[in-house]
Amino acid sequence: MSMEEKAYAKINLHLHVTGKRADGYHLLDSLVVFPDVGDHLTIIPAEAGQVDLVTLQIVGPFSASLHSEDLKNNLIIKAAYQLVAYAQDKKLSPVCLCLEKNLPVSSGIGGGSTDAAATLRLLIRYWGLKISSQDLAKIALQLGADVPVCLHPVSQRMEGIGEGLSFFPNLPDFGMLLVNHGEAVSTPDIFRNRKADFSERAILGENLNSFEEFIQQLSYLTNDLQPPACLLNPKITSVLQAIEGLPFCRLSRMSGSGATCFGLFETAEQANEAAILLKQRYPWWIWGGNGNVK
Repeated sequence: MSMEEKAYAKINLHLHVTGKRADGYHLLDSLVVFPDVGDHLTIIPAEAGQVDLVTLQIVGPFSASLHSEDLKNNLIIKAAYQLVAYAQDKKLSPVCLCLEKNLPVSSGIGGGSTDAAATLRLLIRYWGLKISSQDLAKIALQLGADVPVCLHPVSQRMEGIGEGLSFFPNLPDFGMLLVNHGEAVSTPDIFRNRKADFSERAILGENLNSFEEFIQQLSYLTNDLQPPACLLNPKITSVLQAIEGLPFCRLSRMSGSGATCFGLFETAEQANEAAILLKQRYPWWIWGGNGNVK
């Protein structure tokens, strides 16, 4: 029996750095959405005599850079064995996981984190595990700060180091363009080069289901990591300018620690048309479509 799970890209519509803990972790405030694009994870029948309980194959357009990695360090494998540890003595059948890597690696859209979250969802179903939401959240946070928000790919507000989550359902339908120019940026370097003061927690209205109100409120907010990222990698500025110049684009910004940037449009059709236009001009990874699968 095979099962599939989609690992949706995670987009930070805004990202405020609100403080820093004594242990060095930064405190964040971010409104997160999941557009209709992502990696695909599939369970395929384990081969006879498979030694390891969990094995992983990686295919797809962005798989090459992952082939040199030690698979024991891959978040998918780590997520799987976290569940194995949780299940303790429960008899679990061997599985072979196949990841179709469609999202750019180290690109600020939560690729590894959303893959790990999809692994947890998929294996809980496949193995028939009973696990409380609290225990699942603890496992996710142990895997990484972005994994908890990716467990449920719907619009959410993320605070603290990633553990403070609240659903944010009242967003309008909108289109999104995603662009990555192909050069990874270092998240630690970006935080080290950030010179600005800490930002306040964003004020977000309860009712953002009007697209105009949605855009207006986002325009008052920022991604605090965008300025240092642009200094370290000036091509990000060029990407943002290219997005801003597209017809019907209402807002452009970098997601997470970069280097993927997004543009917001009133409809998915406008975003898709913008993607087609941009692909004619640049050899970048470009996607356009529904900006929030909710």
